Amino acid sequence: MAMTDKQTRFQHDDDHVAVIIGSGAGGGTLANELAQQGIDVVVLEAGAIHTRDDFLADEWASFSQLAWLDPRTTSGSFRLAKDFPNLPAWIVKSVGGTTVHWAGASLRIQPHEFRALSEYGKVEGANLLDWPVSYDELAPYYARAEDRMGVTRTNDIPGLPGNNNFHVMYAGAKNLGYECNTGHMAINSQIRDGRASCQQRGFCFQGCRTGAKWSTLYTELPAAIATGHMELRPQSHVAHIEHDDQGKVTGVVYFDANGNQQRQKARLVAVAGNSLETPRLLLNSASSLFPDGLANSSGQVGRNYMRHMTGSVYATFDDPVHMYRGTTMAGIISDEAHHDASRGFVGGYEMETLSLGLPFMAAFLDPGAWGSDFTGALDQYDHMAGMWLVGEDMPRESNRITLNSDLKDAYGMPVANVHYDDHPNDIAMREHAYRQGSAIYESVGAKNIYRTPPYPSTHNLGSCRMSKSAQDGVCNGYGQSHDIANLFISDGSQFTTSAAENPTLTIVSLAIRQAEHIGQLMKEGSI
Repeated sequence: MAMTDKQTRFQHDDDHVAVIIGSGAGGGTLANELAQQGIDVVVLEAGAIHTRDDFLADEWASFSQLAWLDPRTTSGSFRLAKDFPNLPAWIVKSVGGTTVHWAGASLRIQPHEFRALSEYGKVEGANLLDWPVSYDELAPYYARAEDRMGVTRTNDIPGLPGNNNFHVMYAGAKNLGYECNTGHMAINSQIRDGRASCQQRGFCFQGCRTGAKWSTLYTELPAAIATGHMELRPQSHVAHIEHDDQGKVTGVVYFDANGNQQRQKARLVAVAGNSLETPRLLLNSASSLFPDGLANSSGQVGRNYMRHMTGSVYATFDDPVHMYRGTTMAGIISDEAHHDASRGFVGGYEMETLSLGLPFMAAFLDPGAWGSDFTGALDQYDHMAGMWLVGEDMPRESNRITLNSDLKDAYGMPVANVHYDDHPNDIAMREHAYRQGSAIYESVGAKNIYRTPPYPSTHNLGSCRMSKSAQDGVCNGYGQSHDIANLFISDGSQFTTSAAENPTLTIVSLAIRQAEHIGQLMKEGSI
């Protein structure tokens, strides 16, 4: 029986429900938190339900199954605009959102990263700002999220075992004086919460068939449905958000699985569509009262889009490594994730083990390349170790999501254009990370080193950022939009700055905190 067969149904004209758009880390967690409080929720998810039995142990086929394949366009000088102009960023279109397709790395943003402007000072060409929420304020919610997600090395949960890819990284890290362990991962290292422990299959990204990896698909969403206070509607593509004459949000218009237009009334709307689709929806919801789009009096909707400084280093060795066996990203070095401007850049970066499978290695090792270097690398695939570099990138007003009215989606709505230019700080950090990643492998006898440019799959952040002042951003420290009291931002687009860490744990923590705040506002009758 499908998850949605046994759920409460709410009427389209029921205006006391909270409507949440998106079912990933933010939307799925928020839905469960509200439902547990007895608040009625309707979750509209553009994607279909894929069960654990559906997941494909092949990154290439998994992309076709789970990715948001609707058209997008690209501009800017970023390399991806040339390499993959129709795929500027890969996000998931499926129930559970990106928590279906993620590695599980669950790191807390560091205290200094919440104060980027104060700590780093003004950086030319960057639009830095301090978060309106501090580390200390978020810490209790981090603790709740870690317990909820079963994050390893917290709550007396042991770390995951290290695969060969980890052992190569560990040996090199030791030679360079770095610390290295298998990290904080939202993947069960032991049976927990009715879910199996990691079976070390090596296919973490593509959807975890054993359920060891935390995903809202089989944790938060079923728990919310079980309360009788949440209805999940998959294949429901929201076109725009409606409001009354006073500017209060009243509901949403969406297209159902059959392509029919529906209208769902709402007491409040929370948008959790990822940093590309969330601003696109707000901009597509422009009206005579909000001619520049909803929640956009600051002009900041879509701006300050961040995708982390990324890149990869791979190395080949005389002995086989088989990096594709075992947990994909259970290996981390955080020694460079601090602020030290003497390195030539502000902020820092993490180094994390990575393996994406042979087809993706061929496609993304050096897009467009061919010849002996390229084929030589593929020939040595089973002798290869790999790591992903992920660091803080600079928010820029010009890095933004806008509407491309020249191209429409299947429902006649303008698609998102993603404009991105690397900031000089990103370039300097990437070069430093390439050097250090290479040095790790060289110290343990690497034969060949391959520096791989950024992938389309990334952490999409910003574009509807939090700010203390309404003129500097889109929402406050609770994700409540400055302009419209009953409109909330509930995903990574609310990040003020990117920090260096993988963002999912912070998105979940913010959602738990937001739900608590919404419950209080409802009791007060202010929304």
